[in-house]
Amino acid sequence: LPFIKYINSMKKILIYNSGGGLGDSVQIMPFLLRLRNHYKTSDIFYLGAHKNHFQESLKEYNVKIDTLEMNLKYFGFRWWHLLFVKKDFNRKNSFKFDLIIDLQSKFRNSLILKRIPHKNFYSKTFNGFFSSKKIKLSSKDHLAELNFFLDEKIKTINFDCNKLPKYLINEAKKLLPKSNYIGFSITQGNEYRKKSWSIYKFISLANKSLIKNKVPVFFIEKNQEHIIEKIKNQVPRALFPETNSMLSCPALVTALSKRLDQAVSIDNGVMHMMSLANIPMIVLFGPTNSEKFAPKSDSIKIIDSKKIHGTSDIEAITVDEVYDLI
Repeated sequence: LPFIKYINSMKKILIYNSGGGLGDSVQIMPFLLRLRNHYKTSDIFYLGAHKNHFQESLKEYNVKIDTLEMNLKYFGFRWWHLLFVKKDFNRKNSFKFDLIIDLQSKFRNSLILKRIPHKNFYSKTFNGFFSSKKIKLSSKDHLAELNFFLDEKIKTINFDCNKLPKYLINEAKKLLPKSNYIGFSITQGNEYRKKSWSIYKFISLANKSLIKNKVPVFFIEKNQEHIIEKIKNQVPRALFPETNSMLSCPALVTALSKRLDQAVSIDNGVMHMMSLANIPMIVLFGPTNSEKFAPKSDSIKIIDSKKIHGTSDIEAITVDEVYDLI
């Protein structure tokens, strides 16, 4: 009975995400899904520092979450937002959030976010300094720590691809009608770090996969013609499903991924779109943090150059090291 009362008392929940990339939003979708499933009757709001991808590029995923409109760009990244929250937001809104979940770790952003009226505040910033309750765990998984923070058990559930729009599911079946497909995502969206593995290594891996009767499927944007042509010339049986469709959206990538037996990817947004299909994956990491950015799933195998070769150079990973996991 106390447990039920506590859940029902969570009438309003706010989730803050400071990441601006599409992949940053896709990455937190499983977390949002699990929270929405647990707090079925609660009003859950999303506050992003950048544009809300859930209402634009990711709308086909139908994430059932409201948007907290601040009418501010880069919320939390400007010190004057402290005054805005104190004067404008608090003056216009008389309610308190029962729980604010801070999914980032920047001091300024957390300080500003905490000015929004609340009863409970969860944050990893400065080892939980801002949290209303001490966080004893040191996990990279927010769900695990939130379970401890709330003294609850939020069930782990996977995204259900069957709930994608039917036209996307049918398009995926049309583009990949058979079986024995292995997917590859090879390009990075943000160039600020060298996360890409050599295209020639991917070509070698694709040709090795053919020996195991796996049909290579490459997920590459249509405007990357030079990369597509290079792969076509060296892997004649490779498929590029997105180039054969008039449709183009992240949810189509997830629907196509559900048609795969397995996938290999670098750390990028497509990797997170693929992971929603809950298929076996091999993900390559170099300069970025695999514990922080890798999808939380038992079906995903991580190859991190820092851990196995002692370097952030992703090129240190060999073709055979990846092939041995296929």
